[in-house]
Amino acid sequence: MSTSLFRKKSISTILKDAESGFGDGDHVSLKKVLGVRDLTFFGVAAVIGAGVFSSIGKASYDGGPGVVYLYVFTAIACGFAALCYAEFASTVPVSGSAYTYSYVAFGEIFAWIIGWDLLMEYAIGNIAVAISWSDYFTNLMDKAGMHVANWLSMDYVTAHSGFTEVTDLLTKGETLQSLAHNPDNANLLSRYDAWTHAPVLGGLHLIMDLPAFCIVTLITAVVFVGIKESRAMSNIMVIIKLCVIFLVIVLGAYYVHPQNWTPFTPNGFSGILKGVSAVFFAYIGFDAISTTAEECKNPQKDLPRSMIYSLIICTILYVLLALVLTGMVSYKQLNVGDPLALVFEQRGLHWIAGIVAVSAIIATASVLLVFQMGQPRIWMSMSRDGLLPKIFSKLHPKFKTPSFSTILTGILVAVPALFLNLSTVLSLTSIGTLFAFVLVCGGILVLDKMPNKPASKFRVPYVSGKFIVPAMFIAALVLIIYNVPGYFKSIATLETSPMILFWIVTLIVTVYTFIKDFSLIPVLGLISCFYLMAQETHLVWIRFLAWLVIGLVIYFLYSYNNSRLSPKNVAEREALGK
Repeated sequence: MSTSLFRKKSISTILKDAESGFGDGDHVSLKKVLGVRDLTFFGVAAVIGAGVFSSIGKASYDGGPGVVYLYVFTAIACGFAALCYAEFASTVPVSGSAYTYSYVAFGEIFAWIIGWDLLMEYAIGNIAVAISWSDYFTNLMDKAGMHVANWLSMDYVTAHSGFTEVTDLLTKGETLQSLAHNPDNANLLSRYDAWTHAPVLGGLHLIMDLPAFCIVTLITAVVFVGIKESRAMSNIMVIIKLCVIFLVIVLGAYYVHPQNWTPFTPNGFSGILKGVSAVFFAYIGFDAISTTAEECKNPQKDLPRSMIYSLIICTILYVLLALVLTGMVSYKQLNVGDPLALVFEQRGLHWIAGIVAVSAIIATASVLLVFQMGQPRIWMSMSRDGLLPKIFSKLHPKFKTPSFSTILTGILVAVPALFLNLSTVLSLTSIGTLFAFVLVCGGILVLDKMPNKPASKFRVPYVSGKFIVPAMFIAALVLIIYNVPGYFKSIATLETSPMILFWIVTLIVTVYTFIKDFSLIPVLGLISCFYLMAQETHLVWIRFLAWLVIGLVIYFLYSYNNSRLSPKNVAEREALGK
């Protein structure tokens, strides 16, 4: 079994299957309508969303103005990964993203792991995005005088915790009136209100996030109808979003007080690193472009360019926005859900705050659109390979979209969004995506050594890492030992165990780079993305590993024996002369 677990698909076989529409019972091909502009817009649509309008506030609060360093470092790490994604996308221009690339480089078991992992990035991450959209929408409705009932705009657990907290305060002598006088209690009282005013059925309070459910249903319908319609909707939303962000940066620059940038790193390097999940979540999305490879007019040329373009555009915007926000007000005031609106409301520019609120709704909707489009295409690729039932790769005869996978994705996102409070989802989504990046970077190292590799229109620039990587590793050790003498002793705990794993992996990669003369850029991408993974807590790692174990159980119960590369299926095809 050990050998068959690592069975690989050849690139020529993957391209042939995709060209023939293998796996779709009607042999229908996807529409090839996307150009480099459309792909770049899709990338920007996916990347610029909740990261700009929400998490940038928390990251700025933790790191101060110095959070721009984290945005730049994360962009560099993502840039290394983007180059690796671009070479894979150019060499294997089919739907499936990191899943397909891992199938080529590492074998089936890794392909399944990464396919299951991408479910965490796209589907589970989209639940959080839907809930975020709901928050923006209900707040905007409140400002417009159209209040959405609290029990229809939050989850059960959040409402119950708010009810419990307020009840405890009331027993200590507080009153609802006294609590309402403090603006900081507004969110707490809305949760209390949701619980007390919700209809009760059989002793169960009916509390749900209806706007989150509705937006996922609407976006799923758009994705189901077709890629052309998704493209048009995405392009419109991105143009609006970029115009608003440009307005915020230009207008906000006039209200910047440079003294707010002093000190630039008030909480030190550790404070900056607290924002890793929030900052990296803000970059998730450019890789989703690669799931549309079969719908591109010229994927080998356009996919690499669009990934790099979207990453550059988003990095520039993030750095400028972070500088404007921390320059307009003290970083201590930015730990809010709507920091862009806050800074303008404090300046009395309520009309700008309103425009930002509308833009936030558009931004998060565009993120939903891209990820709701990406997940079905991952499933379609896995189904083609026999790892999922054939119905997952069935294309709609009229719309030419993976119909069943699209509907199922909508259900798996919309229904949980009704009831769940997923505060930990950002961390899970970030670590899952970083894991995909690590495997893609490692996959390029394997791809470079493959014999008879098809020609690619884009190659990661080769720079020998034979001596550079070991020199960097030794220099890092010397600097740490000299400047932070007790560092390695301090990470020898359960809470910081991910950093121990990082140093072990880095040592192994360094040794292999010296022996095998690996290319520098993929190695740096692998190490930098694994470093960002190591910043997550051990609890996040435990949840992540538990998720992968569940996936492996499904693989061995169904996928292993039904794979197109299983001995049974290979023998059947040989008997039929295929």
